[in-house]
Amino acid sequence: MSPIRIGVLGAARITPTAVLRPARHVEGAEVVAVAARDRDRAAAFATKHGVGRVIGSYEELVTDPDIDAVYNPLPNGLHGRWTLAALAAGKHVLCEKPFTANAAEARTVAAAVPDGTIVMEAFHYRYHPVFRRARQLLDEGAVGTVTRIETWLCFPLPKFSDIRYRLDLAGGAAMDAGCYAIHMARHLGGSEPEVVSARAKLHAPSVDRAMQADLRFDGGATARVTCSMWSHRLLHVGFRVTGDAGELRVFNPVGPNFYHRISLRGAAGRRVEHLSRRPTYEFQLEAFCRAVAGGEPPITDVADAIANMEVIDEVYRHAGLEPRSPTP
Repeated sequence: MSPIRIGVLGAARITPTAVLRPARHVEGAEVVAVAARDRDRAAAFATKHGVGRVIGSYEELVTDPDIDAVYNPLPNGLHGRWTLAALAAGKHVLCEKPFTANAAEARTVAAAVPDGTIVMEAFHYRYHPVFRRARQLLDEGAVGTVTRIETWLCFPLPKFSDIRYRLDLAGGAAMDAGCYAIHMARHLGGSEPEVVSARAKLHAPSVDRAMQADLRFDGGATARVTCSMWSHRLLHVGFRVTGDAGELRVFNPVGPNFYHRISLRGAAGRRVEHLSRRPTYEFQLEAFCRAVAGGEPPITDVADAIANMEVIDEVYRHAGLEPRSPTP
């Protein structure tokens, strides 16, 4: 079978980690082209990372007949526009998270997906054995009935000129880090939660540098999601699930190739597990290729993306802020 030929929109910092290096280890994937607003920047990027073709514009890349799929790592406020453009050109899309600027835009994208076309949100951690094992333990009743979920994704980003702090590009902590924390809570809770409250710490008017929100699930379980790009909690990545028969903790499900730990405390005592150190992004790219080739549908499909954006929007509203808007 011919490899899936992937074109990259932009020369984003995440691209080598998310797609270029994984493609070297994933059979059936090949990154063949890159486009950027600055052709010289795209050319330098292509030379550095061994990408064969430089294309002069985003428009040319998404319509190129020699490209099967588009990887979209553009700023948040541009995700929807260029995913729609790629879909209109008949391309499959792997789109970085958050999927769009808001839930309304996510629904617009979902409505535009042709039959047989794959659109997948790049929540890479969801495809790794560490998170799959956590879900398996919960499904097997390892902690009993779940009563409480806590998720965290906090990291230091003191460079306030970074695009992730720009409102016009749909930035903010709840969009960049919070999309993970919310996604983890949803996928651990087993149903779509209601947002009960939210509290933001602002870097600038309407731009959150940190966010904390309380959620409630069907059946009574509660959750707290904590995220930040700059706060007193500089680095905290993981989750804890408490039930009436035990507790499950997972450290670093987002980057388990660096280090991770699954800790389970229950009636039989406490045990710790360590699983694959293979990068999450390789599992994600394999899942994308399987989906494109006609195999299993992705876990992080457009329906899941809409549900995640709906929670993000509600978190902003409960914090007294407006949901983000697409970049004009």
